[in-house]
Amino acid sequence: MSQDSSDRIVAGVREWIATASPGARVPSNRALMAEYGASPVTVQKAMQQLVRLGLVESRPGAGTFVRAAPRARTADYGWQTAALGTAPTGLIGLSSTQRTVAPDAIGLHSGYPAVDLLPQRLVRQALVRAARSDAALTRSPAAGLPELQAWFAGELASAAPAGITPASARDALIISGSQSGLSSIFRAVVGVGQPLLIESPTYWGAMLAAAQAGVVLVPIPSGPHGPDPDDVERAFTQTGARAFYAQPNFANPTGAQWPIATGEAVLETVRRHGAFLIEDDWAHDLGIDTDPHPIAASDDDGHVVYLRSLTKSASPALRVAAVIARGPARDRILADRAAESMYVSGLLQAAALDVVTQPAWRTHLRGFREHLRVRRDLLISSLAAHAPSAHVEGVPVGGLNLWVRLPEGTDVVQVVRECEVRGVIIAPGHEWFPAEPSGSYVRLNYANADPARFTEAAGILGAVLDGV
Repeated sequence: MSQDSSDRIVAGVREWIATASPGARVPSNRALMAEYGASPVTVQKAMQQLVRLGLVESRPGAGTFVRAAPRARTADYGWQTAALGTAPTGLIGLSSTQRTVAPDAIGLHSGYPAVDLLPQRLVRQALVRAARSDAALTRSPAAGLPELQAWFAGELASAAPAGITPASARDALIISGSQSGLSSIFRAVVGVGQPLLIESPTYWGAMLAAAQAGVVLVPIPSGPHGPDPDDVERAFTQTGARAFYAQPNFANPTGAQWPIATGEAVLETVRRHGAFLIEDDWAHDLGIDTDPHPIAASDDDGHVVYLRSLTKSASPALRVAAVIARGPARDRILADRAAESMYVSGLLQAAALDVVTQPAWRTHLRGFREHLRVRRDLLISSLAAHAPSAHVEGVPVGGLNLWVRLPEGTDVVQVVRECEVRGVIIAPGHEWFPAEPSGSYVRLNYANADPARFTEAAGILGAVLDGV
């Protein structure tokens, strides 16, 4: 009976507290005894429980009061200003492509394809099988699973011309996504304070990795057909650089592909200067109108350091990629990767290997290609009809994006902001330039948003451009 009375008192006082002001005095024990017909011991137990719940506080000699909500202490992080020092250039904030947006927004900013374009069944089944294997419980080799190394090397070797010694499985290093590979390559091959030639515009993540590595970027203008080989030659001569980072196939953000002659000329320049070409083949599986032509397939003396990722074509959750390098460069990159992450999850490697060795993988890639073509063409036609002042400089032959030039003098930041207010998320083009932007650009991803809303998105962009 005492316990029941105590509970009734607690419940009653809690109801009273809900309408009372912080600091209000709780009815006295004598008043509660009279109201609930309870003994002094029962009332005391009830008040002790309310104290434990943090609802009231007892002040000796004054009574019991409703506890005021604790005021959150304002955190002071000022001490970190001195401890951290000046922020490294290029390392502040996330890229616009990494933003999370409202579910009902039209997201043309993403760097990934929509889930419904991915081989969902293949990936899910591969993960289940990998989870049941020893890969779920054992450490994988530092250089990666030998079978997966052989697969990546074999893919590149299949494009090697006659007379070229193809890459071997040992030359392939499995990494957790190409971004981590870029960081290791820049540290191990280029070095702190050393110049690195880089296309402009180019992948923002490469610039971020270069900033982390303390590398000095030297921009090389690159258009719909890649860079001018004479510009590359001149930059190597003037700077003494020993490396050139480039995306010869379906570049991010432009979707451009180098002509074969350009690749041959650049490779010859790299050889002549005793330098490296860091070839980022991130979009190898994303060809639309043509197939990729890896420059690394024509190199057998270690001048090309090659990256290829499965993140965009298989699943962002399969953070699996490969670096293919030869000679001491390979060993230095492996040492850097081992120091940073020791090894890549064997579970993910086993799942990735399972996916790419299934017959359905090639079927998926063929369908993927067609879906990208339809989406690309639909977005281009939507822009032409509803945002004619937004000029697509070149129809991308592969990749995920349109590189769109806005009218000269357009305030790109304002356009991006106004579009977002109206429910369309786009990426400002300045993020893809290692120096000052050469014009007013935005990047639009045609592979992620619902294509049924492309007309709506283009209409909003056109209205914004007409109003700024």
